[in-house]
Amino acid sequence: MNIVVLGPPGAGKGTHSSRISDRYDLIHITTGDIIRDEISRETEIGRKAKKYVQSGKLVPDEIVIEMMRKRLARKDCKDGFVLDGFPRTVNQAEALDEITDIDVVINLGVPKDVLIKRLSSRRICRDCGEVYNLVSMRSEKPGVCDECGGELYQREDDRPEVVEKRLEEYDKQTKPVLGYYRKKSKVKDVIIKKEEPVEKIVQMVFDALDETVD
Repeated sequence: MNIVVLGPPGAGKGTHSSRISDRYDLIHITTGDIIRDEISRETEIGRKAKKYVQSGKLVPDEIVIEMMRKRLARKDCKDGFVLDGFPRTVNQAEALDEITDIDVVINLGVPKDVLIKRLSSRRICRDCGEVYNLVSMRSEKPGVCDECGGELYQREDDRPEVVEKRLEEYDKQTKPVLGYYRKKSKVKDVIIKKEEPVEKIVQMVFDALDETVD
């Protein structure tokens, strides 16, 4: 299967994409990983992207699309993949259709108040990047990473007032992508009405995918 996972910030796209990857033996691909890989290898397209990343700007669609085209052409994608963080715009979705066929789009629907609570409670280790949550996954010692002992901090864009703006931006840019795929009958909705255990939501995602396979 070729799968796209969509959802607003805090919906758990990375977590669920990783679980899908493990269960169905698919490559898990994120836009961020592709960009970092191209930059680290100092490819021509990576050098172009680096200018935007260093200035804090979004990498333009044409660059991201070309990176994605290169990544999906690799042999490890021939048996299927899970896309996490792409496409973010209708332009990207249309370009993806020219690159390959998408079998199903998992839409993670989460209430706004749950998203704000999740993101504003998130803490990240400065040293190893391990992620914690003050509500659902606390570290053993407050403010200290269990893995490496590093300091836990809150990202600027996880503050409640910034989260609101991120969700507004998602509505403007990415919700139209859902509409694009709904017209093609590719969307499977996984609606979370309240905060639920991760394993329960993972099973809901699996159930939606199993329907597609069947």
